Amino acid sequence: MTVADFAFYLASIIVVVSGLFVVISRNPVHSVLWLILAFLSSAGLFVLLGAEFVAMLLVIVYVGAVAVLFLFVVMMLDVDFAELRAEMARYVPLAGLIGVVLLMELGMVYGAWTSAEGVDLAGNLSALTAVETQNTGLLGLVLYDQYFLLFQLAGLILLVAMIGAIVLTLRHRPDIKRQDILAQMYRDPAKAMELKDVKPGQGL
Repeated sequence: MTVADFAFYLASIIVVVSGLFVVISRNPVHSVLWLILAFLSSAGLFVLLGAEFVAMLLVIVYVGAVAVLFLFVVMMLDVDFAELRAEMARYVPLAGLIGVVLLMELGMVYGAWTSAEGVDLAGNLSALTAVETQNTGLLGLVLYDQYFLLFQLAGLILLVAMIGAIVLTLRHRPDIKRQDILAQMYRDPAKAMELKDVKPGQGL
């Protein structure tokens, strides 16, 4: 067994075990940490496949942004996890039924699995011919040539989601105290602070 084979099996086992612990962990913070480990192991698999750019995107975007955001949200929200688990216990039969359906679908997919052309050639790395274009350039050619319309539509959907979030945030409700920038800029420094002569033993 070569070093690459050992690294592949190690990263694959870590991904599977981490994904399992993401689901079964009782503490949501631990689930997010297991998710980060799964992302890092997946990035290692991409490196072994020669997709270094995708691996770095996985680390920077998912680990550095998405997973950290999940972690901060879970740690800042005051959620009663005992009550939440009690509510989730009612849906265990439905979740089990969905899990059985998913396993049946995976079995059907595995039964109809066929190897694509060139798999035998890809198994022998010495038989592959090197190309002058780098991995990042090939990925750019695929995104901006073959899937250009879908890529632009995905960006448009993200733009609409961002605008919707801004609109929902800027709703002016009377029970919300908002910051008045102009009032802060034009305030009189002499009237901004009032000094109180507090005598010993007395409060304000």
